Amino acid sequence: MSDTAPLPPELDETDKTLLNAAQAEFPLVGRPYRELGRLAGVGEDEALRRFAGYKARGILRQTSAIFDTRALGYKSTLVAMRFAPERLDLGAAVVSRHPGVSHNYKREHAYNLWFTIAVPREGNLKRVIDALHAEAGALDTIILPTLRLYKIGVNFDLKAAVDASKGGEVRADDRLGDFRSVTEADKAAVRVTQDDLPLEPEPFALWAGRLGLDEAGLFAWLAGMKERKLFRRFASILRHRAAGFADNAMAVWVVPEARCDELGFKMAAFKAVTHCYRRPVFESWPYNVFTMVHGRSKEDCEAVVEAIRAETGLAEYRLLYSTREYKKERVKYFTETPEQLMAAPAAV
Repeated sequence: MSDTAPLPPELDETDKTLLNAAQAEFPLVGRPYRELGRLAGVGEDEALRRFAGYKARGILRQTSAIFDTRALGYKSTLVAMRFAPERLDLGAAVVSRHPGVSHNYKREHAYNLWFTIAVPREGNLKRVIDALHAEAGALDTIILPTLRLYKIGVNFDLKAAVDASKGGEVRADDRLGDFRSVTEADKAAVRVTQDDLPLEPEPFALWAGRLGLDEAGLFAWLAGMKERKLFRRFASILRHRAAGFADNAMAVWVVPEARCDELGFKMAAFKAVTHCYRRPVFESWPYNVFTMVHGRSKEDCEAVVEAIRAETGLAEYRLLYSTREYKKERVKYFTETPEQLMAAPAAV
């Protein structure tokens, strides 16, 4: 396995320990940076100084609560569009301006623009995508919703080489929380906790004060949201390229329908696979299982994909590398009006 692409030189062992811990499970305690510092053998002030440095250097994207889109009452899907090469950047700009679009990438394929979009449950998702297709000037569009979730869990190990081995059986809990249980008080707390955590000694106290709660009340609310399957985890999210993971490949596979669950969970068990889903097929798109792999080089990604191929015996697959990031941010829940999320931006 290739480990020749170095991490950014300013990341020392203390940095790697801090960032690994913050990605895995950011401490839900009154003084979280003191707790992270304890794990790395430094004081609270030093931990805060380093986290400020990660933000300044673009390594740390955000530290926040990560919610389940569908469980909060939103419809979401992956979308692939095909553009004439000379129209791609302009079309991508139209797509990126829509507030429901969170991730938008150029990839190496005839379908050269890939994005995720979410709209309120009462909205017509296909109508919004059709409008984007027309306004952006796409030649073709396919809509690829999740049919089965096998794994989701982005966590970049900054200390280890990219690992092509399996990490044990994975059984994703794809049961959803009940969006009908979401109250106005829940929505207000989501609006606060989906934002970037302040770089302060007691950041949760600041958030709790905005909601008329104390820290214990805020932590109890987060625990309750997890029990209700509305909240996944609280974590720091890195910009993978800035953290030294220069390449990411979306490996898509043709899997016999009767074996999708069996082989989907086998693929998900590989440590380097961060996302694994089953999606629909089309005449122009025969691939029904998607795996996301990040590596410090293309060789890393290809070694993981080859290990998956050897494990599953699948012969028909494609690797779609991301070559440009047009937009990447978390979905902002309960901030836009339904009308804003239903409308498509005007063409440029």
